Amino acid sequence: MDSFNNEELKKHLKVLKELGFEEIILDKKFISKDEILKERKKLLEKINEEIQICEKCDLHKSRTNAVLGEGNIETRLMFVGEAPGEEEDKQGRPFVGRAGKLLTKLIERAGYKREEFYIANICKCRPPGNRTPTLDEMEKCFPYLKEQIEIINPKVLCLLGAVAGQAFLNRKVKITKERGTVIKWNDRILLLTYHPAYVLRNPKEEETLFKDIKRAIEIAYKGL
Repeated sequence: MDSFNNEELKKHLKVLKELGFEEIILDKKFISKDEILKERKKLLEKINEEIQICEKCDLHKSRTNAVLGEGNIETRLMFVGEAPGEEEDKQGRPFVGRAGKLLTKLIERAGYKREEFYIANICKCRPPGNRTPTLDEMEKCFPYLKEQIEIINPKVLCLLGAVAGQAFLNRKVKITKERGTVIKWNDRILLLTYHPAYVLRNPKEEETLFKDIKRAIEIAYKGL
């Protein structure tokens, strides 16, 4: 099994501490990468169990599946949308409908696979009729996403759409004016861009979304 170097170990111990671990006993010369990843997967599975029975807001009344998210839990880049749609609610997976297919296409066009990153939403349950989540719904659900972020520990969060931006920034976001903006947030970097669903309605903006996705990847792996 691979072992972590000192910097990697410090990073992962910091994540565990932020998640509430008060004491970590090291009875070996090193903690293996497999052991750390196994623990992180368990933590994500625990969140998934919680959201499947969550009744903090009324969205639970009409859900088929709550959608945690999926992807590489070692990634430096996480894509965050607003909420599951009809297809996501059926499958229990994020971004698998038309908007998700566009996101996947643009990631692949940039030379990567969607499995190399992590994809999630602000809200874990589908709002009826795919309406925009309310402030109360976002506030009730956002702590789940924050836990995911702490566990996965990405460097960059690519926020897809105004709703995702509003949840992180606690203010209204005019995405047509603010897309492409890079913001520091809790030792991480936010990049605001269009939601793929918006681009499906406005095809001329596909190239803009593509450029923002490429930029998010570059910042995550090469820096600003």
